[in-house]
Amino acid sequence: MLEIAIIGIVIALVFDFVNGFNDSANSVATVIGTRVLKPIHAVAISAVANFVGPFIFGVAVATTIAKGIVSPDDITVYMIIGGLLGAIAWSSLCTYFGLPISNSHSLIGGIMGAGIAGLGFEKLVYDGLGKVFTGIIVAPIGGVLFGVAVTGLIIFFFARRKPAIVNKTFGRLQIISSAWFALTHGANDGQKTMGIIVLILFAADLIPELEMPLWVIFAAATAMGFGTFFGGYKVIKTLGVKITRLKPYQGFAAETSGGLMLAVFATLGIPASTTHAITGTIMGAGSARRIRAVRWKVSRQIIFSWVITIPGAAGLGALGTYIINLFV
Repeated sequence: MLEIAIIGIVIALVFDFVNGFNDSANSVATVIGTRVLKPIHAVAISAVANFVGPFIFGVAVATTIAKGIVSPDDITVYMIIGGLLGAIAWSSLCTYFGLPISNSHSLIGGIMGAGIAGLGFEKLVYDGLGKVFTGIIVAPIGGVLFGVAVTGLIIFFFARRKPAIVNKTFGRLQIISSAWFALTHGANDGQKTMGIIVLILFAADLIPELEMPLWVIFAAATAMGFGTFFGGYKVIKTLGVKITRLKPYQGFAAETSGGLMLAVFATLGIPASTTHAITGTIMGAGSARRIRAVRWKVSRQIIFSWVITIPGAAGLGALGTYIINLFV
């Protein structure tokens, strides 16, 4: 079982890399879209911040993932591997097509599908899933409202300033806000793989309790950081350019408000989607100027990809578990 657990941990870290690869767009799309930083510089800053994030905000989200999807006393390492394979397949497919889907919900969907395939619906932890679906609802709606509010405040206080001065000022501030969002991204998304690794160790009887060893935090943070550095530029283009054309002050508003939401979610242990949060704040920042500034057709396509993520990843997770069970 030790060898199987090691394989599962490696696959979990591969998912973490893919997560950073897709979700790197979340923390750098706006700073690239506003042309404040070149992609390589923005991604480098984001990679470092994503690495540091999990060490600052605690492990409440990791605990939710480990205990709050499928009963940890009943799930097996084989089921976890099947769920991970389903999540990786779904995330990779969406990254290829440039869809900024929620890798968090890919992971949750994959583990749910594996649990249902191996144990049935009765072993799902509905209290924990309630937190997940709270995040699904609150993140995009709250993102729009936060984005509108922060952008509106900036417009109110800087309306009489020269546009060139405003753009220059917020162009500099946006470097800070981008790093801030990357920090909270790492704190939320980086913890999800930590929870899966601890669940693997517990299911394999390698640890007596669902506790978080320091090496798990370090390994997951490293994989997330590398994935971010080699991030998916198709998704960056979708978020940074296709939704709406942002000015530096709007990019600052989107990143700052999105980071505030993620910091709250990380503290409360809610595994929210950073993709939902930043997409919502980008929509809010763009529509604060005028509603038609947002390309709502693109936004609808993104929302559709969110809706199908959990069932799509769950289906692939169940399929992965079924195939593994044919050989074990």
